Amino acid sequence: MRIGEVAEKAGVSVRALRYYEEQDLLHADRSSGGQRHYADTAVGRVKLIQQLYAAGLPSRTVRLVLPCVDSGGAPSAALLDQLAAQRVDVDQRITDLLDVRDRLDDVIAIARNPDHGCSLPE
Repeated sequence: MRIGEVAEKAGVSVRALRYYEEQDLLHADRSSGGQRHYADTAVGRVKLIQQLYAAGLPSRTVRLVLPCVDSGGAPSAALLDQLAAQRVDVDQRITDLLDVRDRLDDVIAIARNPDHGCSLPE
C-alpha cells in the first residue's frame, strides 16, 4: 500500500506515518522512484501505535513494546514494570472519566427535568 492509502485507512496523517518511520515504529519498502510501500499489516500496526500513544506511552516505550507484540514474546522485567505502572495510570484516567460522565449525566437530567433539583456532589 502507498502512504496515502495507509494514512486514509488508519485515520492518520501522512506526516504521522513519516514520524512513525523516523521513530522506527513503522517500516516501508521503497520503490526505485523512492515511493514508500507498506505491508497490508501497516494499517493495524498504525492503529496499535495510536492506541499505545493514547494510553500515554512515549515513542521509546512503544518501540520496545512492538517487538513483543510482533513475536508474542515476553517483555523484559523493566519494561513489564513500566507497562504495569502505565496500566495503573490508565485505570485512574478511566475512573476519572467515569466520574465526569456521571456528573454530565446529572447535568443533562436536570436540564431535561429541572423540577428535580441538582444532585451534583460538592
